[in-house]
Amino acid sequence: MKSRDSALQERMDRLRLREADLRIICCRASGPGGQHVNKVSTAVEITHAPSGVTVTCSDSRSQHTNRALALLRLVEKLEQQRADAIQARKAELSKRRRQRAKRSYGTKQEMLRDKKHRGETKKLRGRVPT
Repeated sequence: MKSRDSALQERMDRLRLREADLRIICCRASGPGGQHVNKVSTAVEITHAPSGVTVTCSDSRSQHTNRALALLRLVEKLEQQRADAIQARKAELSKRRRQRAKRSYGTKQEMLRDKKHRGETKKLRGRVPT
């Protein structure tokens, strides 16, 4: 259990996620679990204030377990967002690089050949065969 907590703490440090940035709300859950879930606030909602990301967990009858699961899901969600942002940035840079690259001689000749062929085809459209 300690190694899992230290691994989670390491992931939080990598994301620069501080406990002070988290808003934790406990509320009553719904669904299976009997009278316990109806009387005790077991569901946990964690909001990361700087990013506005919210995660809710009511999987277990235990508030402590739900808090740990919600924190884990929040870290995973923030890591996924960061990975998506990095991937989008790489794609944007790659697109810009491709747009700035000059066409090769062969590609340009092929484009001119296709354009000439298209022009000849269009010339024939207006003529009526006699």
